[in-house]
Amino acid sequence: MRAFQAPSGATWNVDVKLPSHSGAMLVFQHAGGQSMAGDRYAWINAGAAIVSDPRERLSATSLLESMSQAEIARLFRRSMAVSREG
Repeated sequence: MRAFQAPSGATWNVDVKLPSHSGAMLVFQHAGGQSMAGDRYAWINAGAAIVSDPRERLSATSLLESMSQAEIARLFRRSMAVSREG
């Protein structure tokens, strides 16, 4: 998990979920939130980090460590609210 400060000044915890062989979901968890209601997510394409065997999975830790703050900020701008309605 990694911290990210949005332009608004809010702090978010960033985590990688559901890694596949070529991408993953980046989850922005509101640091002060008591529930998932304020959380956001964005899908990321791993680019050059793709593994050769589609049965293998990317390392969530390595993916998160390889991302720059600028990349995380770009994904945050494109992120969507996590919906719990159903």
